[in-house]
Amino acid sequence: MRLERTADRPKRDREATRRRLLEAARDLFAEHGYDHVPVRVIAARAEANVALVNRYFGSKAALFGEVLAGESALRRIFGGPGEPPPRPEELPRRLAEHVVRQIHGARTNPLLRILDRSMGNPEIQPIIRRHMEQALVEPLAALLDGPDARLRATAAAAILMGSGSVRRVLGLSELREADPQALTDRLTAMFTAALAP
Repeated sequence: MRLERTADRPKRDREATRRRLLEAARDLFAEHGYDHVPVRVIAARAEANVALVNRYFGSKAALFGEVLAGESALRRIFGGPGEPPPRPEELPRRLAEHVVRQIHGARTNPLLRILDRSMGNPEIQPIIRRHMEQALVEPLAALLDGPDARLRATAAAAILMGSGSVRRVLGLSELREADPQALTDRLTAMFTAALAP
């Protein structure tokens, strides 16, 4: 029995360390951005050896990619586990509700802060692009009927991503002061136009 516990411990320790590294990277990237977070700082926050970042993830950029994959709030748009996917006519409202949730959330989504603070680095732009393709554009296009589904999904993604630019440049005070239902209705109309065949 004792030998089994000893054999299991390294695997559990590895999983716990990997999880701590992901959590530390998520928090630090959200706070400072990709460029301003050295690997040694991530390792120190996770109380792990710096060499483990490369061992478990391959590189700082790959760690960034895993952080993005684990933080996607976009999944709610497309339904939860065991739920049927939304019908095409439900998508504009779901996208609008997602934006309003982000605006009125008690705290900013870590993914949004990570993207806000990291977008300019050319090393990770392909990772961000791939994440947005896999988390938003591809699932959205797959649910659309009619021609040019990818173009329409990309137009909706532009509206969604543009809300991040508005947040960075103008802030959210006016949007937060707006009636959430009226704001949702207005955004629904925008997404309906973007997704229309």
